[in-house]
Amino acid sequence: MIKVKLSEANFEYDIHSLVKAFFPKEEVQVTAGQKEDSGEPLFTLEIRYEIRSLRECVPEKGDGGAPERSFAGSGTETFPEDRIIIFLDGAEQVRTAVNYKDRPGTKNRLKQSLYQVLSDYTKRTLPWGTLTGIRPTKLPMAFLEEGREPGWIRKYMRDTYFASEEKIDLSIEIAERELTLLQKLDYEEGYSLYIGIPFCPTTCLYCSFPSFPVGKWAGRVGEYLEALEKEIDFTADVMKEKKLNAIYIGGGTPTTLTAGELDKLFTKLEQAFDFSWLLEYTVEAGRPDSITREKLQAMKQHGITRISINPQTMKQETLDRIGRRHTTEQTIESFFLARELGFDNINMDLILGLPGETASDVEQTMEHLKALAPDSITVHSLAVKRASRLRLLLEEYPSVSAEEMGEMVKRAACGAEEMGQEPYYLYRQKNMAGNYENVGYAAAGKAGIYNILIMEEKQTIVACGAGSVSKRVYPDGRIERCENVKDVASFIERIDEMIERKRKLLED
Repeated sequence: MIKVKLSEANFEYDIHSLVKAFFPKEEVQVTAGQKEDSGEPLFTLEIRYEIRSLRECVPEKGDGGAPERSFAGSGTETFPEDRIIIFLDGAEQVRTAVNYKDRPGTKNRLKQSLYQVLSDYTKRTLPWGTLTGIRPTKLPMAFLEEGREPGWIRKYMRDTYFASEEKIDLSIEIAERELTLLQKLDYEEGYSLYIGIPFCPTTCLYCSFPSFPVGKWAGRVGEYLEALEKEIDFTADVMKEKKLNAIYIGGGTPTTLTAGELDKLFTKLEQAFDFSWLLEYTVEAGRPDSITREKLQAMKQHGITRISINPQTMKQETLDRIGRRHTTEQTIESFFLARELGFDNINMDLILGLPGETASDVEQTMEHLKALAPDSITVHSLAVKRASRLRLLLEEYPSVSAEEMGEMVKRAACGAEEMGQEPYYLYRQKNMAGNYENVGYAAAGKAGIYNILIMEEKQTIVACGAGSVSKRVYPDGRIERCENVKDVASFIERIDEMIERKRKLLED
């Protein structure tokens, strides 16, 4: 455990995320006056906010009034300037001048100071420096749109966030590629559609997505699809004046549905929406053990342009360990079957840092993929989520070291490059092994437009189905969200409520 004591409740989320990035295996407790949990910590940090610019100014005691007061539990002390002081196990480590009237600037200075303390303590740095958010490419994207030169962006990200040169270059490269790919989209009049199918053959050891073993829900899949169709009809009506640019059917595993159910869903979408402006139509086929010729034929007949067949690894022992319940042979068979039926844009997902895997295993997986030659590869760094079963088994399956994960990331990137693929989108998650990232690589002309949109938040995305989240993007950049309930039974029973949530979000 690591205890972080704050003189007042401020920036708790940012502090917790940064400490956790350095110590992913430790419980991190951030408190500001409230009762602490018992237990002997690895160490204790104290962060003291000393605020002059925002304190309540009253006459000095010598002038006949009450003593001067300030915030942050500082009593009657008068500070010469705004500052942050960080202590480690009671010993002062760093004091930093800030301006509390500038909250973003104060947050950056706080994170820089905390990063310095933690880096000195651990004798290591983080690849993304103080950046803990999930969308680091949004920074260079915004600067490029302002007309900033890459050299200026590099210096800013290095000086402000302490990011490594490798990650700075990667984020700028991706941002430049994204800008080119998104030029064909109409942000104001266009939108994208997500359809969630929350069923899977089984639940993987690492999974935290809203997904349900289809065997247990077989009797209610029809009810779910009926509720989903009702939500689709409303969405089509409320968005009828807009241009649909991309459809993404995800989950869960959409191909847990039968070929007939998929055909009915695709038909419903065709009847409800105008496809005149559709640039991309993706189905996350996902689990190879859920893919059949009939399902692929249904997708092909309905004009699906992009599918994903996800091995996660090509090491059978690991697949068995994480509960994938498919074989490497099924992955290969499903891939070639899709090629046989004419699919020319196939993505494959990999996860680095799976239990028991090494960098050599990653290299072997990449060799298998080279033989298949998919059109794109999405490389995920394992993120151990609170809701996943893997979190409960960390002692049995310890996470890889930051150094080992770094080597895995390099080997995957080299493999993608050898296949002629370039990075085109990137995002991060909490508790990622080695504090790395997820990167999508694609051959020329095969990048996933929806993937970029979900990360860069440039266009409204309307999401239907259990556990899905709709995001409305306004012309001024403001974003509003509404969520559907995750539980399948609740979604079926409360579908009218889900529709009303969307109505409030989408209707002017």
